[in-house]
Amino acid sequence: MKRILIVTGQSGSGKSSALQVLEDLGYYCIDNLPLALLPEIVEKLDRENNLELLALGVDVRSTRADLQEFDQVFQQLQSHGTVDIIYLTTRDQELIARFSASRRPHPLSARFKSLNECIQEEKNLLLPIQMRATVHIDTTDKSVHDLKHVLLSKLGQADNLIVILQSFGFKHGIPLDADYVFDVRHLPNPHWDLELRQYSGLDVPVQKFLESTPQASEMFQDIYGFLEKWLPAFAEGHRHYMTVSIGCTGGQHRSVYIVDRLKKALEAKWSVQVLHREMKHWS
Repeated sequence: MKRILIVTGQSGSGKSSALQVLEDLGYYCIDNLPLALLPEIVEKLDRENNLELLALGVDVRSTRADLQEFDQVFQQLQSHGTVDIIYLTTRDQELIARFSASRRPHPLSARFKSLNECIQEEKNLLLPIQMRATVHIDTTDKSVHDLKHVLLSKLGQADNLIVILQSFGFKHGIPLDADYVFDVRHLPNPHWDLELRQYSGLDVPVQKFLESTPQASEMFQDIYGFLEKWLPAFAEGHRHYMTVSIGCTGGQHRSVYIVDRLKKALEAKWSVQVLHREMKHWS
């Protein structure tokens, strides 16, 4: 067996959807087996089926003792191939909204009175797995289509580094899956110009406005210089992806402008993908 993916994360964050995406990509998927049984199952599959790609769904329904012994299970799985852990997370309020909309009980609801208590305890139980995760995905604002796009990007091809540039608005929350976050809220804000408010950082009027300010160019050069220096080191370390998030207040003007400039500067050397997280909020 060449590649094993462990897919886990908070209940309601999209684990089942992620496994469906992986199945479409050719992975043999197994969900909700007790954690302690995984090495035995994987060994049998490896011996009898000669699988190239395997995805294992793990959640909090495994026993507490099994979850605490995750390191031992992980080491056993490594004897059968390269093991990566995909950890899905979602902001608490979004999880509460999802459970309320679906009217499905949380897996820990029999032990705790409130949904918030279930969510906090689940985080604690999954911490040993989260600490080993190689891929973190925040699904708070992602559709199933978005999740598929991110999975394709973050799993990468061979040892090629994919740079994911993401703009966002701090008022909507910091992305939980970012490797680096840069704050550009100190730049002049086109939002306060009524003629510019309707545009985004992809539009010429906003670009001209920001290009006329020395702060915007200096900030771009500093971020670009950092990435130009350190991306080769990450690539040499066999990283498949690097998520760089640029944030302003609303995620429509300044962060989008900086992301667009970075894309144009980096795409000659790197495989670059862009996500404007707040596009649905743009006026």
